Amino acid sequence: MLNFAFDRGAVSAGAWWALLPPGLAIVWVVLGTTLLGTALEDALNPRLRRHHLDAPGSDVARGGPVAPLVPQRADAAAPILRVRDLTIEFDVGGTPLRAVDGVSFDLHRGETLGLVGESACGKTTTVLGILRLLPPGGRVVGGSVWFDGEDLLGLDGRALRSFRWTRLSLVFQGAMNALNPVRTVGDQISEAIRLHAPGTTRDAARRRAEELLERVGIGRRRAGEYPHTYSGGMRQRAMIALALACDPDVIVADEPTTALDVMIQAQILELLAGIARDLGTGVILVTHDLGVVAQVCDRVVVMYGGVVAEENDAAALYAAPQHPYTQQLLLSFPDLAHPDRPLRGIPGSPPRLDAMPTGCRFAPRCPHAFERCTLRPPEYPVAGGRAACFLRDPAEARP
Repeated sequence: MLNFAFDRGAVSAGAWWALLPPGLAIVWVVLGTTLLGTALEDALNPRLRRHHLDAPGSDVARGGPVAPLVPQRADAAAPILRVRDLTIEFDVGGTPLRAVDGVSFDLHRGETLGLVGESACGKTTTVLGILRLLPPGGRVVGGSVWFDGEDLLGLDGRALRSFRWTRLSLVFQGAMNALNPVRTVGDQISEAIRLHAPGTTRDAARRRAEELLERVGIGRRRAGEYPHTYSGGMRQRAMIALALACDPDVIVADEPTTALDVMIQAQILELLAGIARDLGTGVILVTHDLGVVAQVCDRVVVMYGGVVAEENDAAALYAAPQHPYTQQLLLSFPDLAHPDRPLRGIPGSPPRLDAMPTGCRFAPRCPHAFERCTLRPPEYPVAGGRAACFLRDPAEARP
């Protein structure tokens, strides 16, 4: 019908109405097939049957009512973020796979905490579970997350939306994909401000957005430009400005220096360190770059196979790593002070979610593993921190 309308000259003759019936038919066919495909995916894809907002203890997670949790008392000296035994699973074909198992750590105001480890060790899944931004099929099945005395896992959708960005914000890994390409950067920052502070006028939000861009090293005049006019480092700075829009208490930065050159990387890290130092904001830095951790972090949590392998102050961890995995990571990182030292790769691969070792997760790759490592998972404290390794227990250091 469209070809007939154009071939016979109906459109050029002014009969525009000849395009309406076939055009509407195409719209309805495309819309109908899209809705049908969405309905089939909802019905057949098991990963979509559970939502990431399901809290531990909910009907979906445990089959019973939500047990009320006792609010924690807020204390100025207490950690602003307290994560205890966080456990996250993904449903794949009806089989739950545990991606994070019993992760615990604290974060204080003004502190920068590094969450490090190889790819697929559970770093990003952990922070997404804290923010309750897990993809479909992922859910928190155990543990607790207390933020300044408030239970994050017990918040409903509306309370959680108001909590994000005002108290806890996220710097996404892909800055270009996180920014809307058809809206100016200043407009996107202003939108977040006006959304979480309804009484803010458009002009006040625009001025605040310009101040934030100035704070992260981007001139005010660039607020009216689109993301594609920004370089990679500027887009990452814009994401940090967006995270600061509502003066949060904690910022989670997920690989903020990915694909940036060394000079821009150093500037981004100095910016994050300055935010923690000057504003008293807690920062969780997710990365696999040990050089980044050494430069800006106060404490380090090393993850492997979805569990915490070691936690300690950054200086103590670099001076005397306790866990064999941490030692192997440091040996695989180039040291400019010893350029002649050969780099050592860690043999083997991280464990698969559907084939986790019974005992220590690192035992199949550990050069010091013995029989007890394969029987049960270790958990022993060390001075100033903790390391999940039997070698740290004097009574069981050797078989």
